[in-house]
Amino acid sequence: MIWLSNTFSDSLERPWTKVDDVFAVEGEEYRNPEGANRRTLRFEVDGKGYFLKLHWGVGWNEILKNLLSLRLPVIGAANEWRAIQRLGELGVETMRLAAYGHEGWNPATRRSFVVTRELENSISLEDYCADWAGRPPAFAEKQRLIARVAAMTRRLHQNGINHRDLYICHFLLRQPWDGAEETLHLHLIDLHRVQLRRRVPRRWRVKDVGSLYFSAMET
Repeated sequence: MIWLSNTFSDSLERPWTKVDDVFAVEGEEYRNPEGANRRTLRFEVDGKGYFLKLHWGVGWNEILKNLLSLRLPVIGAANEWRAIQRLGELGVETMRLAAYGHEGWNPATRRSFVVTRELENSISLEDYCADWAGRPPAFAEKQRLIARVAAMTRRLHQNGINHRDLYICHFLLRQPWDGAEETLHLHLIDLHRVQLRRRVPRRWRVKDVGSLYFSAMET
């Protein structure tokens, strides 16, 4: 099964009809972590940038190891696809979906992918705040960023969502920003490990908040 947004599909020279077409896409490799069974590429269509995240079977050993550790394994791109849609419903700024697909019924061998539009003119909060120790920002600017990150995190947790990798490097700030609340756009990315349920257990809320605190300690 392959889903494509209309604008993205219309721009392709030949529409993707099977997952093999997607796995053959060439582009600039951004991530290919060893043993992670996923790969991230950047490519362009009609001058517009896209990110493609490919997933392939993690194997039954990895699935069983996670289950025995009382963790749900991430077995494909469907998790990120659902998370992006859910965040959009909640009004939390995130990535924009362009395509999604999967092949196979066996969770240990299934191949899948998700494509999102590139967030142009943006910088991670980690990079944006990197020199704050020596060159502190205006107090109001820092306060607005902290309030926005807190509001986004609260909205996730109140709606049964936890990120599991909630570091400030996963918040992208649209540039240029003049420091005003009205022009502040902050996008949450890297959602492949997000958990969706009715209520977030306390341990996972604490983990998200602890990750934020740890990653922002030096800013």
